[in-house]
Amino acid sequence: MSKPAILYSFRRCPYAIRARLAISSAGVPVDLREIKLREKPAAFLALSQSGTVPCLSAGAEVLDESLEIMIWALDQNDPAGWLQMPKAGHTLIGECDGPFKKALDRVKYASRLSDANPAQDRANASAFLLQLEAQLTAPYLFGNHPTVADMAILPFVRQLAFVDKIWFDTQCWPRLQKWLEAFLISPSFIGVMDKYPQWSPGDPVTTFPE
Repeated sequence: MSKPAILYSFRRCPYAIRARLAISSAGVPVDLREIKLREKPAAFLALSQSGTVPCLSAGAEVLDESLEIMIWALDQNDPAGWLQMPKAGHTLIGECDGPFKKALDRVKYASRLSDANPAQDRANASAFLLQLEAQLTAPYLFGNHPTVADMAILPFVRQLAFVDKIWFDTQCWPRLQKWLEAFLISPSFIGVMDKYPQWSPGDPVTTFPE
């Protein structure tokens, strides 16, 4: 019997959150190793070319991109049908990971930027959120059940929302707000946000999902 894959993760990282969401939905057990980004262990750095989480080691295969990890898990088991997604879903994920993530980082870390323009950066981020608002004619982006696109994008929308939740809640995107709120109280999200101690070599195995 092959050993479970090893997943290096960081609880609050949206990339790691979406990887854990897919692994949990698939029910594929992994050895979870929670790390601190300021104290990256040598075993992690030896695997990850990017030095960022999540990183998954499955036998001779190493996956260093969160979307690859999502597909790896769901290709093994997809009981909720997350892979049943049109090509437009991949386009939305690309926009999330590109222009939206860039604007999100500028909003979140405005105090660190010499060229900060909070109003413009928030407007740039809002453009993508308005696109999602228009897409959400059903409970989820592409119908009545979530897909990879929903679960890949929601952790980043959550991150922006909590930069300034009062501002977020006063914006005119009711379907987006309902979509996010449903996610935040869902067993899927709550189940992947448990706190784990920082991993060190020799520690007992933490199996995820439990």
